Amino acid sequence: MSGGLNLGGDTLTRNAFIPGYKSPEFRPTPCVKIARERNSSCMAKVAFIGLGVMGYPMARHLAQRGKHDVTVYNRTGAKAEKWVADHGGKSAPTPQAAAEGADFVFTCVGNDNDLRQVTIGPDGAFAGMKAGAIYIDNTTASANVARELYDAAKTKGFASLDAPVSGGQAGAENGQLTVMVGGDADTFETAKPIIDSFAKMVGLMGPAGSGQLTKMVNQLCIAGLVQGVAEGIHFAKRAGLDVEKVIGVISKGAAQSWQMENRYKTMAAGKFDFGFAVDWMRKDLAITLEEARRNGAKLPVAALIDQFYAEVQAMGGNRWDTSSLIARLEHNQP
Repeated sequence: MSGGLNLGGDTLTRNAFIPGYKSPEFRPTPCVKIARERNSSCMAKVAFIGLGVMGYPMARHLAQRGKHDVTVYNRTGAKAEKWVADHGGKSAPTPQAAAEGADFVFTCVGNDNDLRQVTIGPDGAFAGMKAGAIYIDNTTASANVARELYDAAKTKGFASLDAPVSGGQAGAENGQLTVMVGGDADTFETAKPIIDSFAKMVGLMGPAGSGQLTKMVNQLCIAGLVQGVAEGIHFAKRAGLDVEKVIGVISKGAAQSWQMENRYKTMAAGKFDFGFAVDWMRKDLAITLEEARRNGAKLPVAALIDQFYAEVQAMGGNRWDTSSLIARLEHNQP
């Protein structure tokens, strides 16, 4: 029986089950040890992999607010060079090169396949990480890949946290994200002061995969809320009501929500370039519905709203924000 990673599949061969095998002991790096002992951040060497609309400002906060030494990697190298020009630090040609010598390595990429590519794939970050470091993934991905990477990290002597975020591009820009974390409690306590650089709320949800499962709950709640607000605004308009007055009243009662207060004006105006894209919401709902098939949860409303978003895509709204659910209600109406 042989150990190691199966790069082509969804499973990790668990070396811990091999007779006589002992995983490398997790020995924190000096900076990680200081952070753990003081329950505060030290100036750390940080790698950030993935400079999309979320990752770009998150890395900036690590450098500016956290005062850390940040090395970045992005698949499009020009974007990494621009980040360095804007914020200092260094760029690296591969995830492995970015991770070499880092105390903390962050990833924020598109999906499970992207995540495997930049971690356990050729020139991936895990090949460069040193024993005692901490890996933190901010991608919204499956709980399965979170557990897979947790196990892979453990066999190499470093720690792993799945830490998806909520708050959208505005939350990332303003350093006001909510971070849902899965992993070991001691690793979480050590990493939290670093994560605080771009967050207003950071919570440990449970063992590996629990951060991703919590993000699925988050997306389920958002999807239902957006559809409710869309139907409410659509109904008010068809009934001849003044939407501004309606929202001004009901937003002070039980119907109040962040989605209502922050999106009703743009929804009523048919403007949908203010947040999280439909393509990404469908990706998240697909992960959630797959998990529900696995755990037996019944999600009839989520499945229906996923199809509504498919209709929005068919209207050309792939990059519209998630509040565009109202567009399908008003499509081809007088």
